[in-house]
Amino acid sequence: MKTASYAAQSATSPMAPHTIERRELRPDDVGIEILYCGVCHSDLHMARNDWGRAMYPVVPGHEIVGRVTAIGPDVKKFKLGDHVAVGCFVDSCQHCDQCHHGNEHMCREILTETYNGRDRVTGETTYGGYAKHIVVKDDFVLRMPDGLDLARAAPLLCAGITTYSPLRTWNVGPGSRVGVVGLGGLGHMAVKLAVGMGAHVTVLSRSKAKEADALALGADRLLDTSDAKALKAAANGFDVIIDTVPVKHDINPYIPLLDIDATLVLVGQLGNMDELFTVPAIMGRRRIAGSMIGGIPETQEMLDFCARRNILPDCEMIRMDQINEAFERMERSDVRYRFVIDMASL
Repeated sequence: MKTASYAAQSATSPMAPHTIERRELRPDDVGIEILYCGVCHSDLHMARNDWGRAMYPVVPGHEIVGRVTAIGPDVKKFKLGDHVAVGCFVDSCQHCDQCHHGNEHMCREILTETYNGRDRVTGETTYGGYAKHIVVKDDFVLRMPDGLDLARAAPLLCAGITTYSPLRTWNVGPGSRVGVVGLGGLGHMAVKLAVGMGAHVTVLSRSKAKEADALALGADRLLDTSDAKALKAAANGFDVIIDTVPVKHDINPYIPLLDIDATLVLVGQLGNMDELFTVPAIMGRRRIAGSMIGGIPETQEMLDFCARRNILPDCEMIRMDQINEAFERMERSDVRYRFVIDMASL
């Protein structure tokens, strides 16, 4: 099936209209009309080949909300008309230990990414959600809970699960003391989710400029990390710190803020970091960990949790033909806090 999309043809070309071909349904496939697609910073990185592995043309988009329009004969979990979602991957080996434990995102074999991946059957390049339609294996399609605003839910499929997973992994709950570094697309979701779990939440920022925003999102306070006296007073004050900053930066000021056996979780920066001073980590048995997205069961759990607590990203809706402007604004951090494309505009 040929379908309309937007694609980057090279690292230097703008996103532009492009026609792609989706495969015919296999017995366990679900055909989806895409209603909304979130815009992730990863989309920009891949379109511009910042990681050196783009396969052009690149059709980005891994925060997908849509409606079921076709099902293969073996599909039992979905029916025509269901509202569904697709996240960052569309297949895995499904037989390794991690897949069996619901950690498909940590598949021991090659994970098939929603875009810029390789179809496990044909080897063809996968294309993402900046398109009218997508075909996905049923085991990798998520159910959209009733009551969750479809127009705002798309960023939950990446920003939401990226911050939900470490909060669950490190057992955040009522009374937990959570710090969030960075108040962008990931950071604002970390604040909302931690608040929803009953935690006492502090935004860690280099100035007081975002204090009003932090409090409006539900945080209990903002800690100005440029204030040496305030940092010293906050020592040993956190059980978990979620660091969402997407560029190289110094994490050393945050480590003494952790209590004994507490954890700093990196979810933003992919690549080198500033040199680590290990004394606070060793003396306090403090941990520095990383986390990515989550598996299918945990992502469904996150969607259901957000529906129960009415937790949604703060979004700005755009048309498909505004994507290049949106990319430029993302580079300037000029968005509060996620872009979502209304795919009816394509």
